[in-house]
Amino acid sequence: MKSNNIGVLFDLDGVLIDTETQYSVFWGEIGEKYLGNREEFAARIKGSNLSTILNNNFPDPDLQKEIVAQLDDFQANMSYSIYPGVKEFIQQLEENDIPMCIVTSSDDRKMESLFEQQPYFKDVFRNIITGDMVNKSKPDPECFLKGAELIGVDISNCFVFEDSMQGIAAGIASGATVIALDTTNSREAISALTDNIISSFENFGVENMTQYK
Repeated sequence: MKSNNIGVLFDLDGVLIDTETQYSVFWGEIGEKYLGNREEFAARIKGSNLSTILNNNFPDPDLQKEIVAQLDDFQANMSYSIYPGVKEFIQQLEENDIPMCIVTSSDDRKMESLFEQQPYFKDVFRNIITGDMVNKSKPDPECFLKGAELIGVDISNCFVFEDSMQGIAAGIASGATVIALDTTNSREAISALTDNIISSFENFGVENMTQYK
């Protein structure tokens, strides 16, 4: 099935790479240290870009610099493991001439750490929207609208793969077809937003994807 009429927009963490558990630990520690709130804080900020997290929760500029330094050190040393089935699915997209884009709340510094550990992503993804490239964080749809524009596909013909509640909401608001992964949130929680839920990309192909349209 060759097609230039559809496109795919991938969130990164919790979708392509298995990092959300590590981020939950980091942000949980930040929440506990500075706000006295661990689990709720880590869950609440999932899907938000860094500037939104800092400005909404840590308005002091000196504290922001301190947290950014801690985050940079953490991201430089964390593990970026690719989920099973991801490479095979991406290969199918390439074989079918389906354009794709990473749409992530991560900043450019984090992406450089990812590329160092997983150069595969730099090789296959020529289109990337980072949190540094948008003005409004998820659940605002701006990031996905920019991703669709970057790959030259109308957002109504795009498939968004997301795991966070804010990301799923942003994908739906954009007008794309959202397929959620239950890697971060439970299937029961996600079902409040969409019934399009998968557990992984293993044995998942282009034909499976288009059935959700």
